Amino acid sequence: MNGLIRVAAAVPSLALGDVAANVNAVLEKLEQARKQGVSLVVFPELCLTGYSLGDLFFQKSLIRELETGVKKLCNECPNGIVGVVGLPVFEDDGIYNCALVFSRDELHGLVPKMYLPNYNEFYEKRWFLTGANVEKEVLFCGRSVLLSAHQIFCSRDGVPFGVEICEDLWVPIPPSAELCLSGARLILNLSASNELIGKRVYRRDLVNTQSAKCQCGYIYASAGTGESSSDLVFSGHSLIASCGSILAESEGWLTNETLVISDIDLDRIEADRRKQTSFSEYRERHHLSIKALPLGIPLLLPDSAAPILHVSRLPFVPSDEKLRGSRCEQIFAMQAAGLARRLRITGGKAVIGISGGLDSTLALLVACEAMDSMSLPRTNIIGVTMPCFGTSDRTHENALKLMRSLGITAQEISIKDAVLQHFRDIGHSEEDHSTTYENAQARERTQVLMDLANSVGGIVIGTGDLSEIALGWCTYNADHMSMYNVNCGVPKTLVRWIVQTAAQMPRFSENAAVLLDILATPISPELLPPDRDGTIRHKTEDIIGPYELHDFFLYYCVRFGYEPKKIYDLCCLAFDEEYDHAAIHKWLKLFYRRFFSQQFKRNCMPDGVKVGSVALSPRGDWRMPSDAVCRAWIEQCDAIAPHERKPV
Repeated sequence: MNGLIRVAAAVPSLALGDVAANVNAVLEKLEQARKQGVSLVVFPELCLTGYSLGDLFFQKSLIRELETGVKKLCNECPNGIVGVVGLPVFEDDGIYNCALVFSRDELHGLVPKMYLPNYNEFYEKRWFLTGANVEKEVLFCGRSVLLSAHQIFCSRDGVPFGVEICEDLWVPIPPSAELCLSGARLILNLSASNELIGKRVYRRDLVNTQSAKCQCGYIYASAGTGESSSDLVFSGHSLIASCGSILAESEGWLTNETLVISDIDLDRIEADRRKQTSFSEYRERHHLSIKALPLGIPLLLPDSAAPILHVSRLPFVPSDEKLRGSRCEQIFAMQAAGLARRLRITGGKAVIGISGGLDSTLALLVACEAMDSMSLPRTNIIGVTMPCFGTSDRTHENALKLMRSLGITAQEISIKDAVLQHFRDIGHSEEDHSTTYENAQARERTQVLMDLANSVGGIVIGTGDLSEIALGWCTYNADHMSMYNVNCGVPKTLVRWIVQTAAQMPRFSENAAVLLDILATPISPELLPPDRDGTIRHKTEDIIGPYELHDFFLYYCVRFGYEPKKIYDLCCLAFDEEYDHAAIHKWLKLFYRRFFSQQFKRNCMPDGVKVGSVALSPRGDWRMPSDAVCRAWIEQCDAIAPHERKPV
């Protein structure tokens, strides 16, 4: 899979003051990382000596031990891996707290710590000099090496990374900000952060937030319990984050050694930076020009390797139950607030077509919430069910039950006679179940809703969701159109969870039974007659494919602009047990065809509130010509061999 790098935050066992033992421990962790396909490993601050060595940093014999140890590291480092270790560097009659970037037979650079804590339990200025203004070639272990905090390292295959050390992250404008603005995609932090009550959570938030602000991958390794416990305890807390998401974290509160591994998707980082133009604007205003130093080895994960990424099958839906419930409640509130604002200026009356399906159910619940928030009666909502040829008994009954139980103004208007008259007018046979047969019903329903809204002085509330908008699974100038669409920002996979969350809300407890039955009903436009048993036979997902796949495609296509091959690889990884790869390939190709060909429907879609990072409004998030050609994307789909090895 393109664009992945496997990284590790390693905390080796520590023998305080014993450089030789610590070098062996580092080499052991490097070998463990190599066996798991890692190409870049960061170790804790001053891990070759120990951070809590105190005045022993002044001992000259430490210089000789470090020189021997670094040479051994360099000679015995596993091939194909870059390590970054912490050590004191003696230069200019002073000592710098440094990170050494190295690989087999190569010393690539020394990065000194810029900000030295000298408060509370910290006394670093007693031993170290700040590296903020140092930039020069030094002779280190018999080799010429650049000593500078202002350098970026770039692998042979184009992976740029920068380094900062512990306290550097805790200042108002960390060096990592400047490094990222100068091109670094990854930041490595060597830390010795002692443990205090509440500090772990704060540290986690700090790392995660910095990865979000700098739109980067952030690998953080902190000293473990092998440090001195005379006055402090160190926890070995280590983290890997990317763009505001924690990818991996050390387990337990305290540990002496650990190896935290994760794949970081560099394509995602680049996509975020391309999209957020303020990131580039800031860089241009501050005229940053840190040069990248080339490394002679590649770091990207080879395509033949099995990724260890966790890829959610439902990227729009949080997997954590508590977070999912909170997210659904928040979205529901946003939908209701947007509708309430619109109703305040349009007279406070709403007309909704109620089919007994999920989308119209959510729209109706949102309308009830909006009316309640404005202290208006729910009877201001006119719900209309409009049975026709494909309406099943189940959805018809559920539509009526839902409207009655919610206390809105309910109407039933059969459109059969009107549609049959229309067929006669245009010379269309009732037996011809073509697109005309289906769309005539959808357009008749919209005409009824629009005219009814005019008669009561209200507006028509749209029910189409984000997934339908993406695929164009709506009839132009029918269910495609309304005066305000409350569901336009909510994908199909999330609609289900919001309705389920609403069913658990006390204010909708009396409606729970019908809501749960609606949740269990197959998704269908109900435009073709049911079978002899009255069962729905016009199932949407049998025609256009599973919505969980299309939502997955939509997320990675629009949110990150990934190529079809990468989306396919990620989807195979996420759905390996649910779908064979040929099916994923088939529906991916259909997604691109429909996404391109149906843009004309999006270009004139009604207003509606945005609730997430993916939205398709032509007035905000997605601007695309209706006549764009999808040839390149389809050719990339055609180049995919669906019988390829399944990701593990």
